[in-house]
Amino acid sequence: MAKRNKEADKSVGAVEVSLDTKVKPSQARSQHTFEMILAVAGDLLAEVGFERLSTNLVCQRAGLTPPALYRYFPNKYAILGELGRRLMEAQDQAVFDWIEGGGLEADTIEEAIDQNRRIQETVNQITRDMPGGVWILRAMRAVPLLQDIRIASRDKVARHTAERLLEQHPQSSTEEVYAATRITTELMFAATEMVLEEPDVDEALVTREVCSMVCLYYSRFVGGKAAPSSEGAPA
Repeated sequence: MAKRNKEADKSVGAVEVSLDTKVKPSQARSQHTFEMILAVAGDLLAEVGFERLSTNLVCQRAGLTPPALYRYFPNKYAILGELGRRLMEAQDQAVFDWIEGGGLEADTIEEAIDQNRRIQETVNQITRDMPGGVWILRAMRAVPLLQDIRIASRDKVARHTAERLLEQHPQSSTEEVYAATRITTELMFAATEMVLEEPDVDEALVTREVCSMVCLYYSRFVGGKAAPSSEGAPA
């Protein structure tokens, strides 16, 4: 991974690179072009990886001229940034819906593990279904410019989870619970990366084991019961 980080740093160089889109499309035709660029980039990521992805390659595949693409995205990192934000938002929303649906409520360790397994499987599937999903995860790990997107998602999920756990268990230390939610969110994000990057890995086993670890860890806060953590993204 260190090698990848160095390569990413070289590709960006010392010049400040923007991750912001230039124009937010408002008309149907512009929206179609904007979404097509992202869809094509996601497909290309799955084919060539983020290091070989280029705006020229996206233009060729999408049938666009470079000026048409640059109207919306100043560089490939802005495209990757938008894809990363969308993936993290989809993962985060799934976790928030899970929490609102009682995902953090369990009376036994086994029930907690099963609850946690459901959201981990959901996040895995969201990532798998997004074109280039596993490469988007890799980019957010390897490219320094994109790491803040994943970290912001992790911290958002960790805060939300900690707040709900503290409502349920006000006797717990706020500092310790928040530290725990950050650690476990990161752990479950790593488990998602593992099963998606290594197809030969037993996904059911990895998911079961990481959920067991999280739930047993959380039992220290809830008097012998286990309140499951949640994954963000990403992470």
